[in-house]
Amino acid sequence: MKDLRGLLPYLSKYKGGIAVGLLILTAMGVVGNVLPLVIGAIIDSLAGHAVPLQHSNGLAGPLVNLLLPFYKPSDRHTLLVLCVMLVGIVTLKGVLSFLTRSIIIGVSRDIEFDLRNDVLARLLVLEPEFYVRNRTGELMSRCTNDLNAVRMVLGPGIMYSATTVVTMALAIVLMLRLSPVLTLWVMLPVPLVAWAVRHFGKTIHSLYESIQASLAALSAKAQENLTGVRVIRAYRQEEAEQRAFGELNREYVGRNIKLIRTWSLFMPALTGLIGVTFLIILLKGGLLVIDGQISLGALIAFNSYLALLVWPMIALGWVTNIFQRGAASMGRLNYILQAEPKIDDREAREDDGGIRGEIEFRNLTFAFPTPRNGNGAKRDGKQTSEIEPVLREINLRVPAGSTLAVVGPTGCGKSTLAALVARLYEAPAGTILVDGRPIQQWPLATLRRSIGFVPQDTFLFSETVRENIAFGAENSSDAEVERAAAISSIAGEIHDFPKAYDTMVGERGITLSGGQKQRTALARAVIRAPKILVLDDALSSVDTQTEERILRELRDVMRQRTTILISHRCSTVKNADQIVVLREGRIVEHGTHDELLAAEGYYADLYQKQLLEEELEQV
Repeated sequence: MKDLRGLLPYLSKYKGGIAVGLLILTAMGVVGNVLPLVIGAIIDSLAGHAVPLQHSNGLAGPLVNLLLPFYKPSDRHTLLVLCVMLVGIVTLKGVLSFLTRSIIIGVSRDIEFDLRNDVLARLLVLEPEFYVRNRTGELMSRCTNDLNAVRMVLGPGIMYSATTVVTMALAIVLMLRLSPVLTLWVMLPVPLVAWAVRHFGKTIHSLYESIQASLAALSAKAQENLTGVRVIRAYRQEEAEQRAFGELNREYVGRNIKLIRTWSLFMPALTGLIGVTFLIILLKGGLLVIDGQISLGALIAFNSYLALLVWPMIALGWVTNIFQRGAASMGRLNYILQAEPKIDDREAREDDGGIRGEIEFRNLTFAFPTPRNGNGAKRDGKQTSEIEPVLREINLRVPAGSTLAVVGPTGCGKSTLAALVARLYEAPAGTILVDGRPIQQWPLATLRRSIGFVPQDTFLFSETVRENIAFGAENSSDAEVERAAAISSIAGEIHDFPKAYDTMVGERGITLSGGQKQRTALARAVIRAPKILVLDDALSSVDTQTEERILRELRDVMRQRTTILISHRCSTVKNADQIVVLREGRIVEHGTHDELLAAEGYYADLYQKQLLEEELEQV
């Protein structure tokens, strides 16, 4: 059960509530164990025994002595008092049961709340590399199904385990006082019960781990299909995706059926052992009653204790299932909770002056920790385990308040360079400096608060337009939201929306066009008034005229801050203070727009091609 050790800090946080719940549970166990004694006393009174619960070794103990003042054989008053006592015990047990459940189950919900928050908090600080290795659907499965299985351990698992221990311990003590001989006979099936619990517990744990893995794959497939439903329809792949989903679904169902079969064997086996125990008691106890060694009431009380133990014994099997499921699920959650972010603040030190915006790259060579396609590099047509660098020997200085433009063919490392500035990936120490200080020495909160980042892959939340623009800019006014929208040239279109800025954009901004999504994301970066503005191909989905209008509005914004502008269009970058051309991760050209045109290299060719395309569009 080592996977469940991760729950100890959460349990210690609520140790007071758990202690009170267990104390009430113990009181409930004591009250419940008085019940068979009262029933036995009623039977002996009806049978006319002079003393209740009599057997060859004397009385059953102090609890029976409490009944003596109310006891008379074959007496109406005794019957009435004992019946009222019976009702009182049952009522008190019900109240204690309610309190136990409300406290312990309530604590389990509180711990579930903390666990859910901790899992999300850890997911938010893990680097993008973690999400390359793990699919979204699988992580969602861990955050929902696995977390619910862990909650079952904390609530019903703990409660029924404690109930079983308390009830069995008290019942066995009282059964020994009633009849040591019968108690020894009852203990005969116990080794078989222990073996069954251990054997089936291991099998259930193994099966449940495979079920959760299968459910994670199923969730991932469903999430991908829902996210990419338009692509599936466009390529008429509905039937193919249904078949693929059906295969995963069948595998999931098959593994569940295996678990059900195991569980179906476990419970009847446990019930059978319980039935054998009852048979032994009826046979052996009946002979003792006939021989006059115990009273009929004592046998009935003993049988009632055995009935009282039936639920704990059945619960033992159920709790075993809960704990094995919970342990498997907690192991899957520990994968997230124990994952250490590779990007942290260990070397950081605060600077009261804040970030000015100067950026310097010193001999930067960067390779992703794992290959993007899951494979190594190829050399001479052969696969190698070596990971090829994405960026090589980048040396560049961007003064504060200036604009750096980066152009180059697809896959040359432009977006990676932008992500390294925002420290979404960890660059080698000393290769990226901000204001003359290694980027690792800046607190992440300070660094990222100073950066407005518009990634190539635009993402909008399922909120209103206003909330998407104001995301990350706390306490922004309506005027600031509208000003940011005007700078990104989307204010006019927003006013035409049904509810203007209060219009819901749908999941991932599905109700907006590509250009509208990009401009909304641009407004989201602008409203923060960052010291460093990173635009990763942020205008690729807008037409040339809209692009020019946005760039005119952005000039005042860019003049006050450091800007890294990544684009495939020369028209977007021509006014930058410096332009670099990346090819195969290296800087192959560097200069202003005019200097690069004069060099007649890649940039000049790109500019001429785009100029020709624009002229052809006007014809």
